[in-house]
Amino acid sequence: MNDRVTILDQSYGYGLSEQERNKVLRNTYWLLALSLVPTVLGAWIGVATGMGKVFSGGLGMVLSLAGLFGFIYAIEKTKNSAAGVPVLLGFTFFMGLMLSRMISMVLGFKNGSDLIMTAFAGTAGVFFVMASLASVIKTDLSGMGKWLFVGVIVLLVGGVINMFVGSTAGMMALSMASIGIFSAYMLYDIKRIIDGGETNYISATLALYLDIVNVFQSLLALLGIFGGERD
Repeated sequence: MNDRVTILDQSYGYGLSEQERNKVLRNTYWLLALSLVPTVLGAWIGVATGMGKVFSGGLGMVLSLAGLFGFIYAIEKTKNSAAGVPVLLGFTFFMGLMLSRMISMVLGFKNGSDLIMTAFAGTAGVFFVMASLASVIKTDLSGMGKWLFVGVIVLLVGGVINMFVGSTAGMMALSMASIGIFSAYMLYDIKRIIDGGETNYISATLALYLDIVNVFQSLLALLGIFGGERD
């Protein structure tokens, strides 16, 4: 059995045992669950105080990107130290503040709370399906990474263009594409952990957290467009 595990590790170019891979996956799932707490707290504070409005418009987009990449850089720098987890949780709080603007808009609908819960349940369902697929697929999916990265770049460019155009159809197209791309990223990221391609659970949590947030906000945008009920 150990010989077969070693052969599998060598075939993928990784040196982790099955026990070590399972430990990384388990720690990732625990930290991912914990990261939702500051996200919810940040979203609640953002909605209650109106801080989410800071992230609107062109200046808000610059602030969002600066905070996003600044935190990602800090997380990668501290991921092997005791500061890694607190920095990651600080980032998830910041993401909650960013999400609060969209959540506030959705709460303006008569059925806003239902739409948010539906988006949350839908995101959880996508995660469950992708995690289940990753556990049974035997094929190496590392080749997906470059194509998914190209897809994210296209989404970013399309998002910037649509910010100035203000097209509802464009928003729908971008949201549907985002759900597809980041759902695939979930599968890719979980499979990397299972195969031993990611050895740091903080980096693994960051990747999956970003996948989840993007799927959630894209689902919420679509639900607001199609299902939002005005008073």
